[in-house]
Amino acid sequence: MALTVNAKTYTADAIQKDSVGYTGTANTLSVKDVIRLARTAPKPTALLSGVARAEAKLTRTLTLTGALTSTHDAILAIPVSIPVGAASADIDTMLNDMGAFLASATFKTFVKNLAINY
Repeated sequence: MALTVNAKTYTADAIQKDSVGYTGTANTLSVKDVIRLARTAPKPTALLSGVARAEAKLTRTLTLTGALTSTHDAILAIPVSIPVGAASADIDTMLNDMGAFLASATFKTFVKNLAINY
């Protein structure tokens, strides 16, 4: 199975019960280009129907300039926790809002400069 992100194709490589690792075309023994999708099923209690958890994680080896080493891994992980019974439209709205924020200039400034006060 393949996963397409922008124009890059990632191929399923490490398949386990609740996670799948996908390797990109730039992935080698010394360079990482990997997306990992993982899930945790809800565990209901007497007071809560449970929470479904998911995580998408991108790991990519970057070439560095002006640093002590020439390369290092950059990691972007997005954990998601959704209560059982949440409306599909509410989930879509949250994902759309967060996707827009991740692509925004504000978020890019936050990541690049660690600026948290707007």
